[in-house]
Amino acid sequence: MPSLCRSCLTPFDAGRRCPKCRSPRVISHPELFELSIAHMDCDAFYASVEKRDAPELADKPVIIGGGRRGVVSTACYVARIRGVRSAMPMFQALKLCPDAVVIRPRGSHYAAVSKQIRAMMDDLTPSVEPLSLDEAFLDMTGTDKLHHAAPAVMLAGLVKRMEDELGLTGSIGLSHNKFLAKVASDLDKPRGFSVIGKAETADFLRDKPVGLIWGVGGVSQAALDKAGIRTFADLLRWEKDDLLLRFGGMGERLWHLARGEDRRRVSAHAPVKSISKETTFFEDTSDADLLDGHLWRLSEQVADRAKAKDLAGQVVTLKLKRADFRSLTRQSNLGDSTQSTDRIYRTARGLFDTVIAEGPFRLIGVGISHLGPAQDADRSDDLLDPNAAKRRAAERATDKLREKFGKSIIRKGRALR
Repeated sequence: MPSLCRSCLTPFDAGRRCPKCRSPRVISHPELFELSIAHMDCDAFYASVEKRDAPELADKPVIIGGGRRGVVSTACYVARIRGVRSAMPMFQALKLCPDAVVIRPRGSHYAAVSKQIRAMMDDLTPSVEPLSLDEAFLDMTGTDKLHHAAPAVMLAGLVKRMEDELGLTGSIGLSHNKFLAKVASDLDKPRGFSVIGKAETADFLRDKPVGLIWGVGGVSQAALDKAGIRTFADLLRWEKDDLLLRFGGMGERLWHLARGEDRRRVSAHAPVKSISKETTFFEDTSDADLLDGHLWRLSEQVADRAKAKDLAGQVVTLKLKRADFRSLTRQSNLGDSTQSTDRIYRTARGLFDTVIAEGPFRLIGVGISHLGPAQDADRSDDLLDPNAAKRRAAERATDKLREKFGKSIIRKGRALR
């Protein structure tokens, strides 16, 4: 049985311990050295970074998130044992784990650490597709000729290097396509290395819940339940045409995934589909002035990110969450694209005016989608608003000042609300 020591990276034949260093951290699988599509997922990334930076937190439950009115961004494994989960309302998390240390997210710091991990992945292969700051797909096909080692060896070396040099751990999923690689990376966290081979794919999936499929959320799960589809075995009983008729475009994807088929390639240049920002309040509010201030700041942050990426969006989205956690989403298609704070804000404000009576709200968010190159942005003058061009020119001048002297050099009055 092909085996690999994850401690010293020695390949060998079957055995429970490494013949070289005697470590029990051994992974064995018939296709271990044949597979090349991987998913690397950091273990409780935000919380792990905070524990690394503050060793006194090592044995304590740590939750990354907002105040009592916020939600959990992530939680360390000590807190997860108590039942705390990502996206859980903070008040509920603190009921489960009242002694938790709550830390507000440090986005720029996590992004800097993520870049260090990305550099390590880039050393292995040019085919790295990030999904977020803490996870990515890697296509290691053909890299054995460059590294003179199988992909499995190099991937084990990646997480070992992360632990040795950065003090952070990650889990590897190795398979023959992206869907199964991502499934595998969740099988043995933290510090896991799991393999799903071609020969075992059908048997592995048969009794698994369809909730394993990435992107199947509450609405999709309810639709599948209604159709009597709860496991992959249930999916296999459906003809492709029937799935297409019942679920539209998703039906064909379900048919292929039921058979462990995923033709998506690992793309190092996967396009950004949307840019958004949101904030959660400490107390539910219907204060129009307060909410307007948040709308402006969120629009400014979305515009700043769009400008940094040289992108513009055609659709503006407003997201609100009520006290009962019911979400409201409204969208407006601009006709042409924008990266202007002023235009994003004014569109979002118009959407907000249609739903303000449904408050109070506990969360507000703004986003743009249908992205394209910035060179096509804001080309059409607004005939109904002759001052729009002047405001855009003022915004460009403000951007230059902020770039030179810092973001706080000029602020709109509404941003102070």
